[in-house]
Amino acid sequence: MQKPVITPAQAVAKIKSGMTLMVGGFLAAGSPHKILKLLSESDICDLTIICNDTAFPDKGIGLLIAAKKVKKVIASHIGTNPLTIEQFNNKETEVVFVPQGTLAEQVRCGGSGLGGVLTPTGLGTVVANGKQVITLDGKEYLLEKALRGDIALIGASIADGSGNLHYKGTTQNFNPLMAMACDTVIAEVEELVETGEIPMENVHTQGILVDWLVQ
Repeated sequence: MQKPVITPAQAVAKIKSGMTLMVGGFLAAGSPHKILKLLSESDICDLTIICNDTAFPDKGIGLLIAAKKVKKVIASHIGTNPLTIEQFNNKETEVVFVPQGTLAEQVRCGGSGLGGVLTPTGLGTVVANGKQVITLDGKEYLLEKALRGDIALIGASIADGSGNLHYKGTTQNFNPLMAMACDTVIAEVEELVETGEIPMENVHTQGILVDWLVQ
C-alpha cells in the first residue's frame, strides 16, 4: 500500500493546539527539521512535547521552544538549550525530567500496549515524588507509566513507497520508539525510493506504522 506524500505545510495542518507530540532524534540529529520550522512559525501553541531533549535554540525542537509554542516538555535533559532553562525557571514551560533509559522504556510501553515499567532508577530521589512504589520479590521499584502521544514527528534517512523507514547512524535515536507510541505518524525523509529497495534487515520502522511521508 502506497503512503501519501505530503508537503511540510500539509503536515503542520494536521497538528492542533494542545496536542501531545512525540518527536524523534537526539540533539536535533534525526529530527524532522522542515516540519518543526514551519510549526514554529504557525499559530499552533500549548503543545506538550515528549522527546529526548530540546536540542538547541536554533535547531529542531528548540525552534518550538524559542517561539514559545510549548507548554510542557517531558525529556531526559534540556541543558543544551538555554531558552528551555529560562522558560522553566520563569514557570512559562513545565519540564518533567525523566532518566533517559526510563523515558525510552515508557515510550516503548506506550507502543507495546503495556501499562508501564518497573524500575529501581530514581528510588530515594526527587524522581520518585508522587509515584507508586511496588515491592516485588523483596525489592522496591518505581512504577513509571507508559507514554503515548497524538502525533509522532519522525525524521528518517530513507523511506520507500510503502512507508518503511531506514535511519542512518545515530539519527535512529528514539525515532522507532516514537513511531510505535502514536496513532498518527508523519515521517519527514531525506530520500524516497521504490518499495523493495530498502533491504528487509535495514527497515527500522515498518510502513504499517506510518501514515504520511514528507520529502
